[in-house]
Amino acid sequence: MDNKAHSQENANRRPITRRRILGASATLLSLPVVSRVAAAAGGQILAVRTWPADEYTRVTLELNSPLRAEHFMLGNPNRLVVDIQGLTISQALNSLISKIRPNDPYIAAVRVAQNRADVVRLVFDLKQDIAPQVFTLKPVGDYQYRLVLDLYPKVAKDPILALARDLENDPLAQVLDNLAQNNSNAPVPSVSGQVNPATAGRQPSRANPNRPILVAIDPGHGGEDPGAIGMRGTREKDIVLAIGRQLRDVINSQPNMRAYMTRESDFFVPLHVRVQKARRVKADLFVSIHADAFTNRSARGTSVFALSRNGASSAAARWLAKKENASDLIGGLDIGAHDRQTASVLLDMSTTAQINDSLKIGHRVLGSLAQINGIHSRKVEQAGFAVLKAPDIPSILVETAFISNPQEENFLRSPANQRQIARAIFSGVNDYFSTNPPLARVG
Repeated sequence: MDNKAHSQENANRRPITRRRILGASATLLSLPVVSRVAAAAGGQILAVRTWPADEYTRVTLELNSPLRAEHFMLGNPNRLVVDIQGLTISQALNSLISKIRPNDPYIAAVRVAQNRADVVRLVFDLKQDIAPQVFTLKPVGDYQYRLVLDLYPKVAKDPILALARDLENDPLAQVLDNLAQNNSNAPVPSVSGQVNPATAGRQPSRANPNRPILVAIDPGHGGEDPGAIGMRGTREKDIVLAIGRQLRDVINSQPNMRAYMTRESDFFVPLHVRVQKARRVKADLFVSIHADAFTNRSARGTSVFALSRNGASSAAARWLAKKENASDLIGGLDIGAHDRQTASVLLDMSTTAQINDSLKIGHRVLGSLAQINGIHSRKVEQAGFAVLKAPDIPSILVETAFISNPQEENFLRSPANQRQIARAIFSGVNDYFSTNPPLARVG
């Protein structure tokens, strides 16, 4: 690092030292934590949250007013510096430093200082080189203004290599290794969720009869987006992740099937990135799992949905698709970080064959789930769900139950019922593939 950068960093550390001399303890940050700060400039921190994950760490500062932020990187050692305008340091703000999670893969520590009269500086000491995204979000849902810091690794993680590592001792791991080596032309989700324009329309052949049937499991929502919340405070994102893990385990116990999850823990994944991930691993089927709410608390039963290119099959399906497609707004997507046109290419190529196969699979899964919780609709409904728009992967969305219904909320909270739901989804999927070759093998 040059002398100018060293001088800048040293100058930034002096206010922290003075506060320690005055007796204000500066400790490490661990989130989530809620702290209310009355700042002299009028800005107020309402909450600070963090979502550490292998793919990236998100830090969110929720504020009562729109504030401006600037950021830059420093090296040797690696640091992310964020200047927030409109805030003044206070004991409450300084206390945020004490709560960072030691297992965070990207952040080692956080320091806070008053850089200028109305500018607070955050310095993130990093465990590795990152490619940060820093952006603001307007109020939506239960959130007010948010400043979002997404810390991605400099080199995006390859989902196929991660899948191969997960199955390191699996006899089919070599097949996946070969798949990874031959997959260089597939569109890769970058740190900003972009699709490479040069490869957005290309998908390598999956016609390999020796590899296992690969099912992409997509637990809905996550991170900043809790999904629907029941009367007992049950969050949809937690329930569907638990069901997704159960489904993963039962699939992986089969000799000819393997599972890949779009998220393994509690973090936010944009809708189009979920689709990209499934395409990247060349999944044969995409199953998105949800447990939604409805305006009528008496609504109950299980539903299965496929994509529609010609409007929704019912008013309820249209309402639900609109609600699910708002996940990016609630979860917090940096629209300016990717080219909308290239991202939309992936989401506008859905084929008739894909939709037809999705309906057939959805029918089998719905019939299997009907034996567990009863069904809300006797047919596979259709609507314009963004998460189902993979052009070459049959895709279904399963609404396991209505978390807004108190009885069904209790049903969903039971681990035994979660296992039953997962096994019912698997039964329908397995029934379909026992008589139908995967679309990817013949397309």
